[in-house]
Amino acid sequence: MAFVEILVKSVIIGGLVGFGVGAGAARMFHAPKVQGMGAFRTLGELNACAGDAVSHFSFGLGFFFNAWASSVGAGAFTQDVDHRIIPNWAAAVLMRKGKSPEETLHDSKKMAISGAIIGMIVVAFLNTTASAIPESLQAIAIEVLVPAANWLINPVMPVIFWLAALDAGKRSGMWGTIFGGLAHLIMGNAVPGVVLGILIGKGVDDGGWNKVTRSLLISVIILFILSGFFREFDLQLIESFHMNPPNWLREFHQLLKGGGS
Repeated sequence: MAFVEILVKSVIIGGLVGFGVGAGAARMFHAPKVQGMGAFRTLGELNACAGDAVSHFSFGLGFFFNAWASSVGAGAFTQDVDHRIIPNWAAAVLMRKGKSPEETLHDSKKMAISGAIIGMIVVAFLNTTASAIPESLQAIAIEVLVPAANWLINPVMPVIFWLAALDAGKRSGMWGTIFGGLAHLIMGNAVPGVVLGILIGKGVDDGGWNKVTRSLLISVIILFILSGFFREFDLQLIESFHMNPPNWLREFHQLLKGGGS
């Protein structure tokens, strides 16, 4: 009975989550005319797959193993389930017959239905397998699946996206390399930076340096500066040169953390 209860609840929750994620991701392509719902990285990663069903499926699959290991070992979902797995697999299902992104990925109704179905399957699978595996095997799953998933996420996925940026053109390759390198140094993973570089490069290729592309570049630069600062990258950079950061800089970071000096 416990298994049936978990399955029923998982199907209901997965369907609701998938419906919202699918519709929200599709609506992001119509901003600012309509309000979207989702993370900016989700939009960038969906664009980076270039409307290819296999790319969408393989991208989601890369994060599925990590989510599965987390579910089995820790009993909790990672954010990749709704940010990456469901929207990419929903898009892959809609594009399986070679249809264009405008007819599938950008259609909120189709993505909502497809996302709901994928959500039911994914959430039900993760929850039921996690509940069925004995505790002794959960430790083994963590030791095997987590390292494998980590290797896939970093460095395999960053290299794949970097090669995609180079293949997209000189501008995309240049910006993808620059922001990918910065993202690796600051965030520990180059994929977000490479995706942003592709967006900037393709935006300039399509429309030149207009108001939108300039605003996007400025926003990305500000994003990296703030991300680096709040991750204390400036302190780490100074210390990497075997120098002592000034006390006022340390105190300023401590103040922002909410701690007094």
